[in-house]
Amino acid sequence: MYRQAGTSGLFTYPLALGTMQFGWTADEATSFAILDRYVEAGGNFIDTADIYSNWAAGNPGGVAERVVGRWLAANPGVRERVLISTKVRGPMGEEGRRGRGSPYQEEGLGRGWILRAVEASLERLNTDWIDIYWMHWVDNRVPVEESLAAMTELVQKGLVRYVGVSNFSAWRTMQALWAADRRGLVAPVALQPHYSIADPVRAHFERELARVAETYGLGVFPYSPLAGGFLTGKYRPDAPAPESVRAEGIRRRFFSEKNWRILAALEEVAAAHGATPAQVALAWLLSRPYVAAPIVGANTPEQLAGLLPAAELELAPEEVARLDEVSDWERWRTELEV
Repeated sequence: MYRQAGTSGLFTYPLALGTMQFGWTADEATSFAILDRYVEAGGNFIDTADIYSNWAAGNPGGVAERVVGRWLAANPGVRERVLISTKVRGPMGEEGRRGRGSPYQEEGLGRGWILRAVEASLERLNTDWIDIYWMHWVDNRVPVEESLAAMTELVQKGLVRYVGVSNFSAWRTMQALWAADRRGLVAPVALQPHYSIADPVRAHFERELARVAETYGLGVFPYSPLAGGFLTGKYRPDAPAPESVRAEGIRRRFFSEKNWRILAALEEVAAAHGATPAQVALAWLLSRPYVAAPIVGANTPEQLAGLLPAAELELAPEEVARLDEVSDWERWRTELEV
């Protein structure tokens, strides 16, 4: 069941567990229960970030990492059975501001910030190493060679096992791969893009970045694989969206004729398997040869339990072809132009 992440030595459960909700929309006790449920099912890839969730009032960042760290401390022996990935790039609220006056950047992908940030993440996570350390998004102020040199130092020290890039375009990913090859530095082995069957910017990934992943053996870990909840089927074309800021954002981003047809096709395939549209949307991603594991999040153990069957749901070739056809962005672009 476990899938190789590209051509790396990483093998992951087909669904990775995202932790953005931890300490934000899921309290610590609930977060522990979600983690327990995931590992009980065989899950082994836990994804977090240092900045989670510093956009929420009173949250300085580092909160999700601390929740994961306390869960690891409460479960001796589990660290050897799971992969932990976290990210570096963004400012850290009060945690970051404590260092004001430092000659180094207070965020970004410069060597000074990376070396400082990794030590803080390791402490919060209560671990001696990070399995994938993601560069969260591009830093235009710093040469990628400096970032990769810092990452190489962390790998050589045993603090990081592998390096990944998140929210990088195809040319930026190639720039990192070329720099690593030219300078003898550690190269990224994984990508974390925004990617789902209904993503309005899906073409940005499939047009070039997917080919980079296939050609250079990079494992892909899509985030927001359920389009913010749109692909769960709780939104209907003949019913108003719930009244909330989140629902309004989903309405603006995903309510379209194309996406209603995609949702209908997901429901059709789901009915044939006794599954849910969300499970089929995840299984569709897993049918892509370059995808290692979509990153799913949950606010409750019950929500997670409703997604886990996707790990074993295998779609027939004709079902994948049907979903490919109805969601084909090239076809829809042509129809819109006509």
